[in-house]
Amino acid sequence: MRSIVLSNGELCVALDALGLVRDIYYPYVGLEDHVRGNYIHRIGVWVDGQMSWFTEDSRWKIEVACEDAALSSAITAKHDVLGVELTFKDIVYNEKPVFLRRISVKNLGSKNRVIKLYFGHQFEIYKSHGSDTAYFDPLSHSVIHYKGRRVFLIGATLDGTPFEDYATGRSNFQGKEGSHRDADDGVLSKNPIEHGPADSVIGLYGSYAPQQSKTAYYWLAAAQSIQEAEELNDYIVKKTPEHLIKTATAFWNAWVNANKCELTGLSPEQAGLYAKSLMYIRAAVDKGGGILASSDSDMLQYGLDTYSYVWPRDAAYTALALDSAGDTNVAKRFFEFCRDTITPEGYFMHKYLPDRSLGSSWHPWIANGKFQLPIQEDETALVLYALYRHYEKSHDLEFLEEMYNPLVEKAANFLVRYRDAVTGLPDKSYDLWERKRGTSTFTSAAVYGALIAAAELSKILGKDTHEEKYRRTAEEVRAGILEHLWDAEKSTFVNMISASQSGDVVDRTIDISGAYGVFAFGVMKHDDPKLARAFETCIRTLSAGIPSGGLARFEEDDYYRISKDAPGNPWVVTTLWYAEFLIANARTAHDLDRVRDIFNWVLKHAQKSGVLSEQLDPRTGNQVGATPLTWSHAAYVLTVLKYIEKVREIGVHSRGE
Repeated sequence: MRSIVLSNGELCVALDALGLVRDIYYPYVGLEDHVRGNYIHRIGVWVDGQMSWFTEDSRWKIEVACEDAALSSAITAKHDVLGVELTFKDIVYNEKPVFLRRISVKNLGSKNRVIKLYFGHQFEIYKSHGSDTAYFDPLSHSVIHYKGRRVFLIGATLDGTPFEDYATGRSNFQGKEGSHRDADDGVLSKNPIEHGPADSVIGLYGSYAPQQSKTAYYWLAAAQSIQEAEELNDYIVKKTPEHLIKTATAFWNAWVNANKCELTGLSPEQAGLYAKSLMYIRAAVDKGGGILASSDSDMLQYGLDTYSYVWPRDAAYTALALDSAGDTNVAKRFFEFCRDTITPEGYFMHKYLPDRSLGSSWHPWIANGKFQLPIQEDETALVLYALYRHYEKSHDLEFLEEMYNPLVEKAANFLVRYRDAVTGLPDKSYDLWERKRGTSTFTSAAVYGALIAAAELSKILGKDTHEEKYRRTAEEVRAGILEHLWDAEKSTFVNMISASQSGDVVDRTIDISGAYGVFAFGVMKHDDPKLARAFETCIRTLSAGIPSGGLARFEEDDYYRISKDAPGNPWVVTTLWYAEFLIANARTAHDLDRVRDIFNWVLKHAQKSGVLSEQLDPRTGNQVGATPLTWSHAAYVLTVLKYIEKVREIGVHSRGE
């Protein structure tokens, strides 16, 4: 679980609830985590003969927040017993791969004291432990960690004076805990170099009068050669860390204001979460266009993998949010990523790494001795749907022409081909929750929406034959949904149908994705009585036994399941889906009360920094799963924008009355 993520599309740094560095991704956002959460970049304070590390002393009162209009931390760490307070502002420089920390160190005591500030570093460069080198470089007065073409240079000053103490050593090897233990007596060994599982620690020492504060600057520069790292260090020293912090802050201020809209009807706190969500979305975008699902490497400690991948599904929703908020340039790079990763046959695989290579998967190529495509067809459909929405916002005709043949036509033709000959519905694939294989209502609805999108894009370019084919197929899919996927007995849409040797198998698990898909992609009008009944069934079933509020994904959801009394853990995304439906059907300001309640629910369960998780504990509301989850932030942005649009619409109608 992470409390804030800072990024510039090349260097991504994630901090935990103690304000400590737990993930460093470079040179891609989401690929090559050189800390991986296994190791810790410690912070400690030595004063009055006592050493106190954030990780070991629970008396530290630490709060991690995010600035309102910049992707920059606002962290306070106070120790009443030691009489010390630290205030941090952390940011990743927008132009170069440099992580910067400004730390105000205050002596809360009533006497003169020496306060020593320590930073310890444990890397897992290239995600492998060992064969690293850490050394003190006297020419640049820095500590450098390197392995091959990954170099991390660390520098720091206190009131303009470079750090005066250092040590390198080994950690997590032969019973050695790490070089930070060398600081326990307030003096470092100055061991100049170490290799293997190498670590390091640096110290900044100062004499403080009562209530006096001093300012420390710390930086970590990432590079692919030692020479490049030293050039970066020269740049930092020449420009000064404070200058870089100010210019990076100004960049984010300008970015937030460029995508600012009139958030009528929102509380200041709800509006603040909207801005933070936009920044966290932006932090998940790699410079090559890949959009990371989550940078939280803690997932690795509890499962077999992380969320540090580009799922076309999550990423398409995120691109949709960026476009809707006004940043079409960032979204554009994602579609270029898609153009380069789509298969020759016209579909997307399960997930990808940010360098456009294939990610890990649990979808097999064979089942019961027969070949099958290991795909989630909704991912292919959602990219097409999002691309059409991108064009609606950007009106970039040249980009559409560039994308049409290699992406639009290729994907749309696959959606046309990959269908059941009897029902007209999409053929079997894994559902959006990546668990079941068959023809799900959500995937079918997404395919309908994608084919309508492809038809509209074809119309824009005058491709009449393609337009006619895609519209005709879309209507066949829609007819199949209404005929085969509506469950009159339960007044909702079935979760999935699949063929077996004994005939079709109908999965009637209540799953909100079915009703949402039919609504979101326009299979039914938002005010259709059947759709209203479907949502009512889902809300009644999927909110039961959840005292913390929110909606589970589906019945008996066992992913991170905490309470048997609940159908599953509530998810931020699914709860906001319901808010979207309420917005679409609102006719008066009073109709939006429940939507505002949901926004407050999301706000209540965000961290102080604004970070949203994937899901929540149904009993306590504590965050569970990947944190932050980019999709959760995208869902909040999209829902807020739809709410604002509805508020304006209702306002016009009210004045007319």
